[in-house]
Amino acid sequence: MKGTALNLRIFYHDHCFDGACSASLFTRFHRECIGSISDFSYQGLVHKANGILHEDELAGAENAIVDFKYTASPKLTWWFDHHQSAFLTPADQLHFEAGQLDGSQKMRQFFDPNYISCTGFIAHIASTNFGMDVAPLRDLIYWANIVDGARYESAQAAVELAEPAMKLTLIIESSPDASLIPKLIPLLTSTALDKIIELPFVQEAIGPLMQQHIAAIELIRNRATVNGGVLTFDITDQPTEGYSKFIPYYLHPDATYVVGLSKSSFRTKISVGTNPWTALPADKLINIAAICERYGGGGHARVGAISFPPDRESEARTAAAEVATELRSA
Repeated sequence: MKGTALNLRIFYHDHCFDGACSASLFTRFHRECIGSISDFSYQGLVHKANGILHEDELAGAENAIVDFKYTASPKLTWWFDHHQSAFLTPADQLHFEAGQLDGSQKMRQFFDPNYISCTGFIAHIASTNFGMDVAPLRDLIYWANIVDGARYESAQAAVELAEPAMKLTLIIESSPDASLIPKLIPLLTSTALDKIIELPFVQEAIGPLMQQHIAAIELIRNRATVNGGVLTFDITDQPTEGYSKFIPYYLHPDATYVVGLSKSSFRTKISVGTNPWTALPADKLINIAAICERYGGGGHARVGAISFPPDRESEARTAAAEVATELRSA
């Protein structure tokens, strides 16, 4: 399957452990099973109020999106996603389905919301459809499932960051250095996680981020209130590029839902989540993605987000209050 294509641009869910792992596993899959590319480049994608990416950004000989929403462009070669809210518009979903029905994209674009992580989904497709041996990547797939599926044994395990994978998650989710994740991506499928942590550029990053993590715990501790099983907090006056979404459950283990309002350089964000350790049965829990979709956001059944432009903080605050009220009424 050798060809003349030279560059593959891989777009991945930025500031997300599963997004980075998905990009890494897809790179290794393409190199081993397709073999038509000599150069790989990476660009993170984040949920914004004005869409996903511009057409001219799909500038590779091949272009892939992993762990992020579909875009109906003829320039999109590969796509893997597992989010319930995988399509920005009904037209995008129809475009994807048409490519599956006529067979033109059946072996290049894949969607299944039943997978815990996109990393695990790509591994399944790579092994069953293309014959890739994914056994050497078992540890990476395991941790992608733990992190993206919130399958930690406790909130303490998620927040106290004892495991190498947890420290890498902190770096990937919180580092303001745009060059760091593209440097990590190739390593995630070639180097053991405990060895990656020891690398000098990783060690240099982790110290300040651990201090920020501790500060975020104290900030949310001071701002969080719980009413009717719903924990809410607003930290928009303390802009941040990210924080551990498990901090609220670490501080208030009895809360069932969380609605957090935060601000970064490019958006005002409402984070909505369900306590992974709640005693409520699954059939009693609210579908978070369905709520977020009504405000232009999305996610999974148990966790989601809504993005607003950074100058529409008041609108975001109103929406956050409405979401919290709906969750309390449930």
